[in-house]
Amino acid sequence: MAEYGIDQSYRQGDQQQVVVKAVIAAVAGMSLLVLSGLTLAWTVIALAVATPLLMIFSPVLVPAAIVVLLLAAGFLASGGLGVAALAVLWWMYKDLTGKQPPGVELLEQVRQRLVSKARDIRESLQQQQQLHEATQ
Repeated sequence: MAEYGIDQSYRQGDQQQVVVKAVIAAVAGMSLLVLSGLTLAWTVIALAVATPLLMIFSPVLVPAAIVVLLLAAGFLASGGLGVAALAVLWWMYKDLTGKQPPGVELLEQVRQRLVSKARDIRESLQQQQQLHEATQ
């Protein structure tokens, strides 16, 4: 009976981890999509505002070059954020459907190292605290 309780609590922990992963990935993906959309919108607004002003108050070639560079930077930033968002959402989909997305093994190794280091630091601090208490 005790074994069943341990197994059941382990499964609930796995389910909680999946839910946490899904929420974090969804928030990250949606945040990147929102940033992509905002960047695109501000680039178009900047184009609409800057083009007439630059054409009226400056020679033609210099402002045109500046506008083209700013537009290129804006569209590249928007596209990059959009691609990043789609990559996060694709990774989340692969993880939630049970297919192993790329990088999972590396992430697991890093997580294990972090847990190990945290355990070592905690034990070291406990030993130092015990030594400090023993000397007082």
